[in-house]
Amino acid sequence: MGYDVHITRKENWFDDETGISLTEWKEYIDSDEELRLDNFAEAKTEQGAVIRVESEGLAVWTAYTGHDEGKNMAWLDYRQGNITVKNPDDEILSKMISISKSLNAKVQGDEGETYPLNEASPNGNNNSIPNPTHSSYLPIYGGIALIIIATAAWLILKNG
Repeated sequence: MGYDVHITRKENWFDDETGISLTEWKEYIDSDEELRLDNFAEAKTEQGAVIRVESEGLAVWTAYTGHDEGKNMAWLDYRQGNITVKNPDDEILSKMISISKSLNAKVQGDEGETYPLNEASPNGNNNSIPNPTHSSYLPIYGGIALIIIATAAWLILKNG
């Protein structure tokens, strides 16, 4: 499981409306010497198994500083009118923002937050990608933990 961030023209990345066409995406890839259209992504697990995903429009950003062929790569996947990246870091978000400007689009996270077109942080915050440790999530997780602790204490007291 991970957190996806999308380059989209839609109001919300998950809407059914028309977005970026596959043809537009391929034309953009052709114009950007840092992108390579592979139409697949492949990685090895720690146990040596190979996981391969095939998807028309799947590209890799070869100029990514974390790029390590066959291991760590920045994949951008075309899906339903969006270009999607799983768990992008700030460097990848910056590249996504650059791409979005060229495609007259925006960068939007799974939860609908948008990323400013001049920096790689959502809605002006310093944190790139929302996650359970982000301060806005702590009251939710803290409340759940409190309920679990209270229930465990009640069970211990009840059962002696």
